[in-house]
Amino acid sequence: MSKWLSPCLFGLCAALAFSPPTSAAQTEPPWHADLAEIRQVAGMIPGPRPLRVNVIKFAESRRTKNFAVKGLPAGPSVQARTAYQIVYADGTIMVDTGMDLATHRFFGRGVEEPYFPEAEARVARALQKAKAIVVTHEHGDHIAGLIKSPSFNELAPKTVLTRAQLQTLINEPQMPELRPTPEMASRFRVIDYANAMAVAPGIALIKAPGHTPGSQMVYVALQSGKELLLAGDVAWHMDGVRLNTGKDAPWIKEPAELMAAELDWLNGLSRTETNLSIVISHDDDQRRAYIEQGVLGDGFE
Repeated sequence: MSKWLSPCLFGLCAALAFSPPTSAAQTEPPWHADLAEIRQVAGMIPGPRPLRVNVIKFAESRRTKNFAVKGLPAGPSVQARTAYQIVYADGTIMVDTGMDLATHRFFGRGVEEPYFPEAEARVARALQKAKAIVVTHEHGDHIAGLIKSPSFNELAPKTVLTRAQLQTLINEPQMPELRPTPEMASRFRVIDYANAMAVAPGIALIKAPGHTPGSQMVYVALQSGKELLLAGDVAWHMDGVRLNTGKDAPWIKEPAELMAAELDWLNGLSRTETNLSIVISHDDDQRRAYIEQGVLGDGFE
């Protein structure tokens, strides 16, 4: 699988990344993606496709449901903190990296919330074993397990960051501890792409700025024919996708038009694509249901 990270492959895939045609007579939407083209991009790199996708919950935050989905009752809700492992016959790719206890406490804002050290240790071991690492976006609960890892020098060369992700970490990190030094930044594999880009057989990254400047979704086509879309933090609960309704969290600065376009796309997929499972990083209800249904594996290998 090391060939997936070769510079020439990245050059090829960046050149072939799709760019939907527009004309002067058309009003270009703030954001758009085409699932058929994403599927095509995911098939650009030859080789056996992944076998399965696993999930681990390494922490929880306690937020009322109305913050995740605007207009819903302010009842109690669990926000899972998760990382994902894409499993091939000969190795794995990690999506998101967990976080240390200090970063977890930053999100608690003085309130002690559940943190699972054994699960986080399994995330750390999975990062070390992985052939490649990508992140959905630059927030601490998705990237601190890399930035603050004692194994950073080992992990960084197999970590693929977009230029927007790295620039956010350098210039406007969510917390000062996430800012890499120039020497640290030089160790990453940094990419740029237009709308979608292949990174391994069956996997395409989808540019989706909004929640953060470097946010992206990860499309995965399994050998079985099943498809998953790791949607990151476009929504915080699948009810937001079903209802086509965004968050009510004023501490998160999201461009409204971009987020509405991305959420509307996910809503359309949820109604028309029966073979595609949309995975929301923080939806603990969905995580448990997907494990029970066999969509996601429970724990890392």
